[in-house]
Amino acid sequence: MSEKNFDFNEFIAGSIHSLRDPKGYFSTFSLTGGYTEPVIKALIYSVIAAIVNYIWVVAGLNVAGFGFWGAASGPMVLIGGAIGGLIGLFIGGVIMLIISAICSGNTDYEANVRVVSSLMVLTPINAVLGFLFIVSSGLAALVSLAVSAYGLWMMYNALVQSLQAKESTAKVLVIILLVIVALGTFAGMAVSNAVADFSAY
Repeated sequence: MSEKNFDFNEFIAGSIHSLRDPKGYFSTFSLTGGYTEPVIKALIYSVIAAIVNYIWVVAGLNVAGFGFWGAASGPMVLIGGAIGGLIGLFIGGVIMLIISAICSGNTDYEANVRVVSSLMVLTPINAVLGFLFIVSSGLAALVSLAVSAYGLWMMYNALVQSLQAKESTAKVLVIILLVIVALGTFAGMAVSNAVADFSAY
């Protein structure tokens, strides 16, 4: 396994390409090159997301999922983002490997970690959209669902185009995951509305 040097310009171009054209991006995606590149990508995406979330917290916005790091400051925000990114990358690699195996795709761990690092491009986007909680928690939840749906679309293309998974199985699995995410989102909205109504009395 030869480690590929990290190219920041290539990283920016690849991030934009993956968002604009997931099918085209993953059809030419390299599954080899070592762990340095995916680790750096995951760190960049996660630290940016942590900084954006921290900005929302400082502005008085309770960003869902920011957890302990909402009370942190300065370097701890960066450290928290980095730790979370690395944990997410390598655990995500295992999950992606299992999903790929179910779809009869590539089960090489490095390949799946590299795919996950590219899917993490949505992490800072979700963080930026946190401001929608100011407008409406319901709107924020729906937008988050839309981002998750697009993330599943990206994952489908990664499975089929890069990991050579069976297309029909990948399609069914992604639809099932989308239904689960949607049900979770709407259930959360219903509970939130019920709590708000109860608090009004």
